[in-house]
Amino acid sequence: MRPGVGAYRERRWWRLAALLGAAAVAGSGVYALWQVRHGGMAAADVVTVLGFPLTVAGFAVTISALRGQDQGTAADLTAGQARTLARLVADVEGRVLTQLLGADTERITLHYSLAAARGRAARAPAAGVSVADGTVSAPGIASYYRATRPARLVITGAAGAGKTVLALQLALDLIRDREDGDPVPLRVPLAGWDPALPLRDLLVNHLVDVYGRSPRTAANLVDHHLVLPVLDGLDEMDPLAPGGVPDPRPVRALWALARLNAYREAGTAGPLVLVCRAAHYDALPPDAALRDAARITVSPVDAPGAVAYLAARAQHPDRWRPLLDELTAHPYDLHARVLSTPWRLCLTATVYAYGGDPAELLALSTAESLDARLLSLYVPATTHVADVTGANPRGYTADRVHRWLHHLAVHLAAGPHVPSGSEIILHRLWPMAGRTRVRATDGVMTTLACLLPLAVILPLHLPGLLTVTTAVVAVLTGLSCVAAGHSVPLRLDLRGPRVRRSLVFALVLSLLGAVLAGAAFVLIGLVLPLPFDREAGPVIGLAMGLIGLARNLTGDQNAWAVPRATIRADALAQLFLGVDLGAMAGLVTGASHGVPAVLSAALVLTIPLGLLTDAADVLSVTMEPAPADPAPRGGAARRYLAFLLSARGTVPFRLTRFLDWGSEAGIMRYSGSAYQFRHRELQLWLAAHPEPLTGPGRTATRG
Repeated sequence: MRPGVGAYRERRWWRLAALLGAAAVAGSGVYALWQVRHGGMAAADVVTVLGFPLTVAGFAVTISALRGQDQGTAADLTAGQARTLARLVADVEGRVLTQLLGADTERITLHYSLAAARGRAARAPAAGVSVADGTVSAPGIASYYRATRPARLVITGAAGAGKTVLALQLALDLIRDREDGDPVPLRVPLAGWDPALPLRDLLVNHLVDVYGRSPRTAANLVDHHLVLPVLDGLDEMDPLAPGGVPDPRPVRALWALARLNAYREAGTAGPLVLVCRAAHYDALPPDAALRDAARITVSPVDAPGAVAYLAARAQHPDRWRPLLDELTAHPYDLHARVLSTPWRLCLTATVYAYGGDPAELLALSTAESLDARLLSLYVPATTHVADVTGANPRGYTADRVHRWLHHLAVHLAAGPHVPSGSEIILHRLWPMAGRTRVRATDGVMTTLACLLPLAVILPLHLPGLLTVTTAVVAVLTGLSCVAAGHSVPLRLDLRGPRVRRSLVFALVLSLLGAVLAGAAFVLIGLVLPLPFDREAGPVIGLAMGLIGLARNLTGDQNAWAVPRATIRADALAQLFLGVDLGAMAGLVTGASHGVPAVLSAALVLTIPLGLLTDAADVLSVTMEPAPADPAPRGGAARRYLAFLLSARGTVPFRLTRFLDWGSEAGIMRYSGSAYQFRHRELQLWLAAHPEPLTGPGRTATRG
């Protein structure tokens, strides 16, 4: 998501326009002075040329004044930024809550109670409900949180108990009753939290990459304590121990808790909300709990609550009557116990939304068989619902969706390249298609692309040494791509002071490089034959400044970017580097053959030289780096393309489009820069079942 109102993208266009205007002013001024000095312009022409920068400068001053009228004081500006963020968060989290409840507005009333906390605990009421409706005396979740002192809350519960639903309801209720000066709740998935990233930077990056705030605005909100961290999924930071049980020493979760215990605001324990499965939280070492916090445990949904929810979701009540009567008559038996979590209630409502007979569940006599039945029907039912509602424009079929998801689920359990065992990270998917196969595809693809310069070099009849050098570089680049391990995506960074520093650096380096390279080429040309004219030395020196600019404006891709944007940003950064180097090489190789030769050389050299920038970082890599080792920068988009070419049939070629559709349909969900399955139980079931359900049960969702 990239909200447009007040987002950084709009301000970035203003900065770009200002930069172009400044360049135009400087260029016209220099041109005018040059012409006057050499007597090449009449007086009227001088006035016209000099009038242009003055006009641009006046226009810029006017626009700045108009844009600055509504800025107000710093306090007013910060308060306005918080109000805008609150509206955005309410819109986003409201849609997420609706999706978690089965694309429906019907709410499930969740009850919770205060649990015994380890060590020093916060003071909090004994019990509460998710939404206060006047029928019970317990406070709603927002009132409960406001009564907690210090304002630190841990939400725990069983798998599917509704912990995330409760956290979302808390965020929405706090925003609904928010006053100026109150923090805006910001829900951040914890599965991908980088251990090297402080909590403050985690919040700032999430505001920048998910909500489109500028880095300055995001830092301003966090530093003024106008952001309330709602940290979801402590149990998802580490994979399960052998046997599928929680790890008693989860390395990343323990590190996160240490960071959260050190979080302070005005010298006291900083307010936050933490969400974790009860079994994982109980399995932590005694000294590892969140200090100064109240812990609540979400209770199972009772039979009347389950009946009320399913009856409200039922479009044909007659089909649902036998199941609802069973839950009412036997509120403590098997079916009532199984259907006591929001996850299974939503699962049931979705499976039988447009067909099938819910009464068939009554024939199942174990919790395992009930779970298996519902999970086996969920993907076909979700696909069918998308067909009925017109939300499946690509025509995905249930069989293909099941098989694609199975391969992804198996990948998540395959090894250490998935730190949490739950996140689908696009640029780290490539081992899924076979490491050797993807690396070979990557090497061949890259080598062929790097041989493109020969199409320019050969017709120009340049020295044979250049041809041989190009071929050798192409082979070495391909081999380096084969040897490379995981890559860190690049992004093109056009933000604030870094741009100004980069421009100054590029200018200084260009001038020095022009002088030094020109002198060096003249001296070397007196002794050795060169493949270029000696006059190309200054051109190469100037190009060195452009290279410095390109490398300075590219950096590591933030781990919290939107999933699709991660690959797009890396491809854009590599294209930027390639255009830069291609322009340099075009000038050098075609300078003595005219403008057409320069342009054709620059165009052909862009792609291979962009790929070559990856090789410069990974030529020394001879083995797969361990997850904790520094990874080569760049190459994420290239390796992702090689993976898609190698994995045909295993996953769709337009994988991001499919995963986005799955997120909208309710099978997947977004988690920062990654995707996750809607629920861990669904992921594990799909991993264990390579083929979709066949037989009568399959038609139950379409009847």
